[in-house]
This record gives sequence, C-alpha cells and structure tokens, in this order.
Amino acid sequence: MTEKHGHKHHGKSSRNILSAGDVLEAVELKEGTKFLDAGCGDGYISIEASKIVGVDGEIVAMDVYPESIEIVKNEIIDKDIKNIEAVVADITENIPLDDNKVDTILMANVLHGFVVGGEVEFVMKNIVRVLKSGGVFAVVEFRKLDSEVGPPFNVRLTPLEVSDILKEYGFNIIYSHDIGDYHYIIKGEKV
Repeated sequence: MTEKHGHKHHGKSSRNILSAGDVLEAVELKEGTKFLDAGCGDGYISIEASKIVGVDGEIVAMDVYPESIEIVKNEIIDKDIKNIEAVVADITENIPLDDNKVDTILMANVLHGFVVGGEVEFVMKNIVRVLKSGGVFAVVEFRKLDSEVGPPFNVRLTPLEVSDILKEYGFNIIYSHDIGDYHYIIKGEKV
C-alpha cells in the first residue's frame, strides 16, 4: 500500500458499487479507441471496455499495485482477451506511453488521493502528455457525502474542485453528473 503525505492509496475495487457499463456509457467509449484506465485496480472497467473498443481498439490497464495488475493479467488470460495490456506504473512519476497516444483516459476513485498527497501537478502533466488533442479525460469520484463506502469525507472532492483541476490543465468540461449510488463523473476534453 502506497502512503504519501498521510493518505493511503488503498487499491480496493469498486466493482460492487460502480457499474463499469454505466461509466463507459457516460465516457462514450467507442470502437477503435485507445483507452487508458489510470489506476485500474482489479481491472473490471478495463475488461468491460475491451468489449467496446473491439479488435481495432487498445486498452492499457495501469495501476501502481503489482497485485492488482496480476489480477487483471489473470482475467485477460482466463477470458482470452487480446486488446488489453496490463502495466504496473506509478502515474505520479511517469505514464510509460508515447506523447499524444491515447484517445480516452479514465481515472476512477483515484484523483482525491493525488490531491491529498500533493501529487496533482505530476499526475496531470503526465495525463496531458499522453492524451491526444481533442481527447477525453473522465474522472469518477465519490460524492462528497458521509457514507460507509469510499474514502473519508474530508478527502472527498466536490465536482467543482475536480472541474477546476481539469480546467487548470487545459481541459474544457463537457459535462458533470451523478453516476450510480455513490459517485459522479466529470468529462473533460483536451484543448
């Protein structure tokens, strides 16, 4: 478990509380897309995305936890999925992809940890570098409510806070709305 600046990045799955289908529908993922699942956890969203992007698309499932990536790799093998690459990487340091390579990036239940850890600048510069001009960056976070699931209330971000971060790094906000029982999604376009 990574701990920076007093916040623990837990690496827990959201599989039981956040529908991959709902997220990918909101992201408007399309066939042939190059998709980065940044902080993929156990990869359940990446697995679902692989069906949408098809044989001409490519998924990169990336997480800092080798254990999480091992789960993804095992599922890729079990389901004979050919369009997902599972990669261990710390996106606060580097995203091991070429510049302007990715059409769509999803970061689900991760950004709040980077805010608390003071790592937003490093992460966002890496996101901007690998995303194509006109590409989509979608952020899913827990609503700022007291609930038994998710991070503590004091580290949760409001939609306005997330929108402000995206705008600061050159994104136009396309939309923001609630998704599922506990989350919201903000979708930005790289200018």
